[in-house]
Amino acid sequence: MSETVGQVARVGRMAERAVEAATSVGREVQARIYREGVFGRRPVVPVEPAALEAAARRRMSPEAWSYVAGGAGQQRTVRANTEAFDRHRIVPRMLVDVEERDQSVELFGRRLPSPYLLAPIGVLEMAHREAEHAVARAARSLGVPMVLSTQASVPMEEVARDLGDSPRWYQLYWSKDDGVVDSFVRRAEEIGSDALVVTLDTHVLGWRTRDLDLAYLPFARAEGIAQYLSDPHFRSLVEHRAANPPAVEGPQPRPTPAAVRALLSMTRHYPGRFLDNLRSPLPRAAVETFLDVFSRSSLTWEDLSYLRDRTSLPIVLKGIQDPRDAQLALEHGVDGIVVSNHGGRQVDGAIASLDALPAVVDTVGGRVPVLFDSGVRSGADAFTALALGAQAVLVGRPWVYGLALAGEDGVRAVMEHLMAELDLTMALSGVTDLAGITRDLLA
Repeated sequence: MSETVGQVARVGRMAERAVEAATSVGREVQARIYREGVFGRRPVVPVEPAALEAAARRRMSPEAWSYVAGGAGQQRTVRANTEAFDRHRIVPRMLVDVEERDQSVELFGRRLPSPYLLAPIGVLEMAHREAEHAVARAARSLGVPMVLSTQASVPMEEVARDLGDSPRWYQLYWSKDDGVVDSFVRRAEEIGSDALVVTLDTHVLGWRTRDLDLAYLPFARAEGIAQYLSDPHFRSLVEHRAANPPAVEGPQPRPTPAAVRALLSMTRHYPGRFLDNLRSPLPRAAVETFLDVFSRSSLTWEDLSYLRDRTSLPIVLKGIQDPRDAQLALEHGVDGIVVSNHGGRQVDGAIASLDALPAVVDTVGGRVPVLFDSGVRSGADAFTALALGAQAVLVGRPWVYGLALAGEDGVRAVMEHLMAELDLTMALSGVTDLAGITRDLLA
């Protein structure tokens, strides 16, 4: 028996060598998968993007799936984001020495191992019980920056401990309450954020038909508001509201089982002992306060100076689609831009982010980094976005699907697959580093 096991192991090593010695992330990940296959073991999550999505859909609740995968209206922008990649074809170059490849990139003074960042995704508890804890551990193991969401399920300080010295950025939804903004920015600095990512396109929620059909808003159940519940200024607003409840007019609806479940969710999420919270007005007041102060629709370009006066962190604007807005961003001194349409979740029938990217890149002209978000499902997609001028790429839904399927291991596997495919695409296209990924490689 031991001899048989040894023979199998040797076959596994031969399979690994057949993919070539692991001198790159692409070869390393590919060889590992094939070697495990000799022992009958498949990848921890599906590698093929459509299979990954389908597996996650089977695992997630209808509410979680609708929130993560759904978009605005008839889902036209969600489809446009992915279909835009089909309009660009990679034209590989041959007889180029690509034995050594480097996909690292420098952003805001830090050298990163790849051009990928984990995009800010809220309410991760809907995908997996460990939520941001699992994501942060995976990000730390890979050195990939994690952009912490304002709508997180875990307070930023706890996530920062999980991340250790791994890079992190903080995404800011600009609250109606200046005190909340100031507190979030201060906390983002204290946890060692490398940049502040101001999301512009979600000052109101888009018409998200799948969520509406289920009548499910996680925030109304205190899901995804951990940054607020852990914030001293926000808590003071909650306490004031509880002590001065607004007058209630008209007849009140009769309690239903769903209403009881919502109340229990609020009670579980609010800091403190469950039984104490059950008797307290604070959990419900917290949800009501959040819904009041969530985001501000009155912001203008001039308001950016308010933020600049309060932080020395690089300010990155996420949600730019129009080159005119890119020009205004430069004029108002921002440090970076993310071309994004929020994954198609806000405006139905909007321009695909990839279609918007070249004009924004041309307008910026290298004066600040331009990052890309919305629609990336593979390493080849990332290659295309980089060829069109992006300096880095934010990935969202794919790693959430990995989280839903296998927690920390699932997030790590998805990101490793993306890094591996990008590396192999570079090799097969005649490119040795990100600077070599240029528009003339696209048909």
